[in-house]
Amino acid sequence: MPSDLRRTAALCAAALLATLVPPAASAGAAGRPAASLRQATDALHATGVTGVSARLETGRTVTTARSGTGDLRTGRPVPRDAYIRIGSTTKTFVATVVLQLADERRLSLDDTVERWLPGVVRGQGNDGRRVTLRQLLQHTSGVPDYTGDALPDPTAAGYHEHRLTAYSSLRRVQLAMGHPPAFGPGTGWQYSNTNYVLAGLVIEAVTGRSWEREVRSRILRPLRLTGTTAPGDDPRLPHPHARNYQQFGPGEPLTDTTPAYLPFDGDADGAMISTAADTNRFFTALLGGELLSPARLAEMRRTVPEPEEHGSPPGTRYGLGISWTPLSCGGGYWGHSGSGFGYLVAPAVTEGARPAALTVTAHSRPGDQETAELQNKGVGDLVDHALCTA
Repeated sequence: MPSDLRRTAALCAAALLATLVPPAASAGAAGRPAASLRQATDALHATGVTGVSARLETGRTVTTARSGTGDLRTGRPVPRDAYIRIGSTTKTFVATVVLQLADERRLSLDDTVERWLPGVVRGQGNDGRRVTLRQLLQHTSGVPDYTGDALPDPTAAGYHEHRLTAYSSLRRVQLAMGHPPAFGPGTGWQYSNTNYVLAGLVIEAVTGRSWEREVRSRILRPLRLTGTTAPGDDPRLPHPHARNYQQFGPGEPLTDTTPAYLPFDGDADGAMISTAADTNRFFTALLGGELLSPARLAEMRRTVPEPEEHGSPPGTRYGLGISWTPLSCGGGYWGHSGSGFGYLVAPAVTEGARPAALTVTAHSRPGDQETAELQNKGVGDLVDHALCTA
């Protein structure tokens, strides 16, 4: 669930944090686009990712590619139309609901957290009276991240021991409040999953309903995203799915981490499950103006630079629950990556007269930072290649 393309690698490399198999068959449009996308997924698989899938949509054309295996035990290919964990891509859904509530004038992005959650952001210098909802959505709040405290034992044994521990949203915030803010509100940028746990609580305070119910009624049902769910504390991944694998340290064996790690896979910062088709549809609808007014969409797309050390491709900028990344061929794309133990998902949508939508999923994560950075770059290269040749 943690956010960006570096999150899981950083956990594993700091103290926590393949075998090549015959590639699976490609599906989708015949000819050059399918072959090109297949070459790109093969290249990412060759870096050691156990299984890779990509779905590219341009107008009425759908091209898919799968490389590697979806199950190391059986050798079966990555399933077509698989369910995938989307981790921090959940944040874009949550940000969209907050902006819809702003469209309805039920809240203002300049409201403080204190207005909606009195006394919740307090301690160690944290002060919800100084933090706005806009700052939460853009990661300029300075609110510390709780996820390090939700990972008491960053090993394979620790994953198995703690993966079913369910934290309430307030408990997650309490963990964060044990740390001082990263900076004064509005004076810097740092990714913090706590920001979106708070955003989920704000949605509940405004509407009287959980963020999951609001996402379902406002986004999933209108767009008919029948493959997308917010499963809460259910750790299972629906079938069909590929299995996810995490290496918890350099040279260690891969651990099957397909079941969710609930301490940070169960809230508004990264709980959702989807499919590549649904994810493409969501981002296409969002950027196409189907979910927000032009004014709110413009606010969502108003970005600030992401620091280079965050691990995203150079030039990436962050808006309100969505990021923009430049393409080597000119222009750029919008999306929000998500990662967690054993998986990484990278949605990307271009704009213009012929928008293209792409979702790439990698089904394993390495235990050393050098390999993680190589694979992260491989994902970025795959996205860039696919969108520039679409």
